[in-house]
Amino acid sequence: MSQATTPVDENKLNAFIGQMLSDLGGASSVAMIRMGDALGLYKLIDAKGPMTSSELAKTAKVDERYAREWLSHQAASNYLTYDPASARFSLPPEQAMVFADEQSPIYMMGGFDLMAALLENQSKVQAAFKSGGGVAWGEQAGCMFCAVARFFRPGYQNNLVASWLPALDGVVAKLERGAKVADIGCGHGWSTVLMAKSFPKSQFIGFDFHPGSIEDAQAHAKSHGVSENARFEVGLAKDYPGKDFDLVTCFDCLHDMGDPAGAAAHIRQSLKADGTWMIVEPIAGNSLNENLNPVGRLYYAASTMICIPTSLSQEVGSALGAQAGEAKLQEVIKAGGFKSVRRATETPFNMILEARP
Repeated sequence: MSQATTPVDENKLNAFIGQMLSDLGGASSVAMIRMGDALGLYKLIDAKGPMTSSELAKTAKVDERYAREWLSHQAASNYLTYDPASARFSLPPEQAMVFADEQSPIYMMGGFDLMAALLENQSKVQAAFKSGGGVAWGEQAGCMFCAVARFFRPGYQNNLVASWLPALDGVVAKLERGAKVADIGCGHGWSTVLMAKSFPKSQFIGFDFHPGSIEDAQAHAKSHGVSENARFEVGLAKDYPGKDFDLVTCFDCLHDMGDPAGAAAHIRQSLKADGTWMIVEPIAGNSLNENLNPVGRLYYAASTMICIPTSLSQEVGSALGAQAGEAKLQEVIKAGGFKSVRRATETPFNMILEARP
């Protein structure tokens, strides 16, 4: 039916225009937020308290006119508050958890880096739409892997040792005694390093198919003092070396693999008979309708721009996508020879699955 013959509901139109203004405002904020982070402006305001544009410019050693405009945008966006009587801007504690506190479970700076990387990746993915091909992880625009690592780190830091590992049957006790662990698709190694710091009697090996990420992971292990019980190697999920692992982990990467069922089969044969595979995946329902929400919106965008192109660049090219859902993931895991799969726990952004042989 053409637009000419379809009556327009003015209320719906106005509501949708309001949504578009909000969306454009968010999109326009990505560069502003990333500049505030790169220049240390959020952390300065958080540390020093309310500041005028002149005070911020002097403290941060930036130009006052630029600082004034940036501060005005931040106030208009509800990122900072503004007191007209003193002409000072402040960072509320709730916003500080998002913008300034790197230890916060809701620190989101990595998410804004990721949004910039998605935009930079557009031309490559747009070409793949036509060809049906993929875009390899190491060929994606900018430092996509840097943004992804920064985005996921707060969740791992605040949940992995505190709640995810304890949700697995008997795993923490093994780690405390001394276990052998493989972290597959480890990226920059933050998940591996966190586990190695918490369980010094266990040995951890991180594998990733991207050499640049392995170099960064090795540097992170050294800087965090876990080089004695954590090491990193370039390796594929389908043929990494080693046997008799007590625990194998995959953090937000199974759906990116070209052949996740093949990876599951290799992981199965690399485990001890009583071993455990922990799979951390984006939270999702099993149908599109269940995923039509703000979290699903973000994950479908990331899936279109990162996950599907990455999978399609590899052999098999299953292209599960970031919103595959637990039923599909269980199907893939069991195809690899695992008999038992359960959802051990979850967060608003992740589901944690436990697979046993």
